[in-house]
Amino acid sequence: MPDRAPRLGDVIDDYCPRCRLLLNHDVTSLFAGEVAKVTCRTCHNTHDYRHARVPPRRKSASKEDKKSLIEQVLASMPMPPEPPPAKPPEPRPQKRDLWAEIQRIKAQKKRPT
Repeated sequence: MPDRAPRLGDVIDDYCPRCRLLLNHDVTSLFAGEVAKVTCRTCHNTHDYRHARVPPRRKSASKEDKKSLIEQVLASMPMPPEPPPAKPPEPRPQKRDLWAEIQRIKAQKKRPT
């Protein structure tokens, strides 16, 4: 059975750039008998007909390239100055032993003078 010419409102498969999937679309616009624009049935986004072609994936930078870029940036930066020597920590004040003071006061009260 030969394919018939597309008409407005027909459902065709196409790549949706918003959904980033190959989904059902409605034919929205025709130009010279060819599909010009379609509307996604999932997100209702209208876009040019892409002939159901999924775009190629972007090539991401490899880890080696990222490392080399970081090394280049670090090499171009001036070295930070040496920090001044740290001050020695001050000794902590001794905590009072409150229980011992209470015992001492009680002992003084019990002693006959």
